[in-house]
Amino acid sequence: DKCAVSIRPVIICFIPHTGNLISCLDSTFGDLVQIKKQLISVISLCKERGLVHSVKWASELAFALDPLPKNELPPSATFTEEDAQDMDALGLAKSYFDLKEYDRAAYFLRGCRSQKAYFLYMYSRYLSGEKKKDDETVDSLGPLEKGQVRNEALRELRVELSKKHSAGELDGFTLYLYGVVLRKLDLLKEAVDVFVEATHALPLHWGAWLELCNLITNIDMLKSLSLPDCWIRDFFIAHMYTELQMIKEALQKYQSLIESGFSKSTYIVSQIAVAYHNIRDIDQALALFNELREQDPFRIENMDTFSNLLYVRSMKPELSYLAHNLVGIDKYRVETCCVIGNYYSLRSQHEKAALYFQRALKLNPRCLGAWTLMGHEYMEMKNTSAAIQAYRHAIEVNKRDYRAWYGLGQTYEILKMPFYCLYYYRKAHQLRPNDSRMLVALGESYEKLSQHVEAKKCYWRAYTVGDVERMALLKLAKLHEQLNESDDAAQCYIIYIQDIFSCGEQLEHAEVSTALRYLGQYYFKNKLYEEASLCAQRCCDYNDAREEGKALLRQISQVRDHMEASNTTPVRRVSPLDLSSFSP
Repeated sequence: DKCAVSIRPVIICFIPHTGNLISCLDSTFGDLVQIKKQLISVISLCKERGLVHSVKWASELAFALDPLPKNELPPSATFTEEDAQDMDALGLAKSYFDLKEYDRAAYFLRGCRSQKAYFLYMYSRYLSGEKKKDDETVDSLGPLEKGQVRNEALRELRVELSKKHSAGELDGFTLYLYGVVLRKLDLLKEAVDVFVEATHALPLHWGAWLELCNLITNIDMLKSLSLPDCWIRDFFIAHMYTELQMIKEALQKYQSLIESGFSKSTYIVSQIAVAYHNIRDIDQALALFNELREQDPFRIENMDTFSNLLYVRSMKPELSYLAHNLVGIDKYRVETCCVIGNYYSLRSQHEKAALYFQRALKLNPRCLGAWTLMGHEYMEMKNTSAAIQAYRHAIEVNKRDYRAWYGLGQTYEILKMPFYCLYYYRKAHQLRPNDSRMLVALGESYEKLSQHVEAKKCYWRAYTVGDVERMALLKLAKLHEQLNESDDAAQCYIIYIQDIFSCGEQLEHAEVSTALRYLGQYYFKNKLYEEASLCAQRCCDYNDAREEGKALLRQISQVRDHMEASNTTPVRRVSPLDLSSFSP
C-alpha cells in the first residue's frame, strides 16, 4: 500500500501475519536513519527464516551506516496469535534447520499455520531436495558429465505454492521461494513475474532482487519491468548494469550511492572493483581489491576475481600469497579453490589447475567462474572436447557470460570450424559490443569465410572502440594487402605505426617491421623516395627486416642517381608517413 507521510513520500510494505511494518523511502537517500532502521528490521526477518546471504548483505550495508542511539532502534516484530501458537515448533525446527537437518525441520513444521512457519516448512523441503540432488551429482557424475539429476521436491512445491499464490496467501518471502522453484523448473517468464511481485511485497529482501537479476537478459527487459520505487532499487540497477556490461553507467550509479552515505560499504567497493575488472582497467581494480583486503582481511568473497587480475599481470608472488592466505582462512571454499587453480595455471601446471577447478565445482556445481576457467585449462591441454563441455556448462549457469561464448569460439577456431566460430563470437560480441577482442575475432572468422567486407567493418570498428591488443589495424592492413588495395593498406599501416610510436610501446614489436617493410616498398613504387628511404632506414633497426631495408636503400640510391642524371621529380599521390619526431 502507498500513503503520504509528512513532507516525504514513502512506500509502506506490510508483511502479512508478521506484524512488522517496513517503510521504504524513495531513491533520494534523504533519511539514512530511516534506512538503517529498515535494514535492522529486515536483518531480523531474514535471520528468522534462515536466509543467510540476504542477512549478510543487509548487515554489511547497515555496518556502513552510523550506529543508532537506543531510543531510535526499531521495535521488535509483534506476534500474532498464530505466531504464538507456532513459537515452540518453530524454535525447534529452526535449530534443526541451522544444523542442515532439513527433513527433520520440515517434519516438525507440518501443522503450523503462521506465515513464518509456513515459509520455513517449504524452504526446508526445497533445501532438502537441493542437498540430495547435489550429493547425488557429486557421487555419480564426473566433473563434465551432463546428468539428469533433479530436485524431486520441486514439482510438489510448485503445486502447493501455486494454489496459495492464486488465493493471494503468499507473503514477500514465500513469493521469493515460489519464484526460485519456478526458475529451477525453467519456467522463466512466470519466475520473473513472481520475483517482481516479491520485490513489491517486500522491497528490502535482497535475495529476490538478486534472483530477478539472474533472469534479466538485456536492458530493454530491465526497462520493461515495473519495480518498486525504493532506495534498494538503486543497488539493484547498479548491479544490473554491471551484469549487462554497462560499466560506465554502473560506476556512475555506485558513485552516487557512495555520495548518498554508503562510503564505508565494502559491498560497494567490491562491486566497483568487479566493474573495473570487467572493462580490463587492471590498475584500478587491483588498487580497489587491495583496499578491500585492508578493510576486510578475512574476506573470501570476490577473491577469485582478484586472483584473475593477478594472473593477467603475471604477479606470481602476490597470487601465491593470496592462495596461502585463503587456505589459512578456509580451504574448502569455492573461491579458495579457484585462486589455487589460477596459481597453478600461472605456473603452467594445467592438470593441477584443472583439478582445483573441479574441486570448486564439487563444492558448488553452479560456480560460473570455475566452469569458464576449467574450459581455459582444457584449452591449454589441447583437450578441445572437454573445453567445449566446460564452456557449455558455464553458459547454462549464466547465458550472459561472454568469456564462455568467446572460449567456445576459440575452441572451434582450433578445430577449424569457422561457421561455428562466427556464431559464438557473435554471441560474445552482443554481450560486449565495445570489446575490441570480440570484434577482431569476428573479423578473423569473416575473413576465413571470405566475407571481406564484413571483416573490414569488424577490424575498423575494433580500432575505433579502442583496440586493447593493437592488432585490428594490422589485420585490416594485411587484408587490404591481400586484396591488392594498396592505398588502403598503406593508410592502415601508417596509422598503426604512428599509434605504436606515439604511445611509447616497445618498438621491438614484431609487426612494426612488417608495416615498415610494406610502406617502404609502397612509397618506392609511388616514387616517394624520401618516405621510402625513411622507412628503409627504420627497417634496419629490426633484425628480420634489416636485409630488405638495406636492399631498398640501394635501390633508392640507384634511382636517385638516375633521376639526378635526367633531372626528373616524382609526383606525390598519398600523404607521407611522418616519422621525423619519433626515434626507436
